[in-house]
Amino acid sequence: MGYQVNEVDWNIHKNLLQHIRERVFVYELHIPKKVEFDSLDQIAQHVLVTDEYDRGIATGRLCSDGLISRIAVLPEHRNRDVYQSLLNFIVKIAEHQNIHTICINCILNEVPLFNQNGFIKQGNVFMEAGIPRLRMQCDVSNFVTKPFTLVH
Repeated sequence: MGYQVNEVDWNIHKNLLQHIRERVFVYELHIPKKVEFDSLDQIAQHVLVTDEYDRGIATGRLCSDGLISRIAVLPEHRNRDVYQSLLNFIVKIAEHQNIHTICINCILNEVPLFNQNGFIKQGNVFMEAGIPRLRMQCDVSNFVTKPFTLVH
């Protein structure tokens, strides 16, 4: 199965990006819609993964401070190739933007996976949208592209 990964404009692809994120975060994880969509959507850089039929199957965003967030993959497409392609693409955007350190607010069961990819723990566990999380950070130059699959 082939995937295409592209940076997209929020204003042009808003409906599709919202659809993917609503399905994952609002309906599956029960995160309130007003929490899921925030003011950062207007200024973040968004990535869209499409399948061989050009259907949107995953998304994520990069904020100017290096925060990778809103990684959402539709359930039927959760595999190593999609996650690896999405994260690699976001890290390449960070490199092109001269962002030297990236970070992510991991749900706790994802911490070991990000550790394997060069991320280290920062601070203590905190709650975000009712989910315990841990901030993890990585120098872009230390990011390892080992394939992995995040579980929601």
